[in-house]
Amino acid sequence: MRNLLIAALMFVGAGSFAQAAEFNPDQRQEMESIIKDYLLAHPELLREMSDLLQNKEKLAEEEQRKGGLARHADQVFRDKGDFVAGNPKGNVTMVEFFDYNCGWCKKGLPEVLSLLESDKELRFVLKEFPIFGEDSEYAAKAAIAAGAQGKYWELHVAMLSHEGKITKSTVDELAATQGLDMEKLRKDMDLPATADILSRNRELASALAINGTPAFVIDDKLVPGYLPKDELAASINETREKGCSLC
Repeated sequence: MRNLLIAALMFVGAGSFAQAAEFNPDQRQEMESIIKDYLLAHPELLREMSDLLQNKEKLAEEEQRKGGLARHADQVFRDKGDFVAGNPKGNVTMVEFFDYNCGWCKKGLPEVLSLLESDKELRFVLKEFPIFGEDSEYAAKAAIAAGAQGKYWELHVAMLSHEGKITKSTVDELAATQGLDMEKLRKDMDLPATADILSRNRELASALAINGTPAFVIDDKLVPGYLPKDELAASINETREKGCSLC
């Protein structure tokens, strides 16, 4: 009875009008009444169905990410528009999608900096992925533009280290503090090439089912969310031992 009800619920929820037309109104009403009575008697079934749906969606998302990484490996690991920190010739590459107004990205900065300090064979690719509004977009463009003056990393660390919300005025203050030519910075922020980098990153994030920040990619593994240094290091060392398949 339980499995029959699950199947019936999935059928009704799927909205399969072609098959539903095979039932007359009385039959359909009777079926819906049976389902309703059973659910009232066994509400835990809804949780079970929710768990099944979540697991199905998770598997589909993992498959999308796995396929996306294989198809877009060059863009993930070797896009010329991205800044590379650590060892440019390192034997393992770690990629991070981030936003300067992401609290978990800020929390993870010390972990990443410590990791880069301790692992001299790590190549670190930064993907600007502003998802928290206009201020984040402004900050991402400023960071990219700062690269033309050789100051990407300095401004990146300054903005991600800043406590509280990053606003346009905050970005300007931090950029000036880092000794950037503000007139040139603003001109470079408005270049089509700057917008193109952000556009490519958004399209890539969509292809990889990345919906938030931070998101880390280490070879063929994509992990959304904050990761402490020891977990990042473990994944990096595992990749190093088996050898890169994509990075």
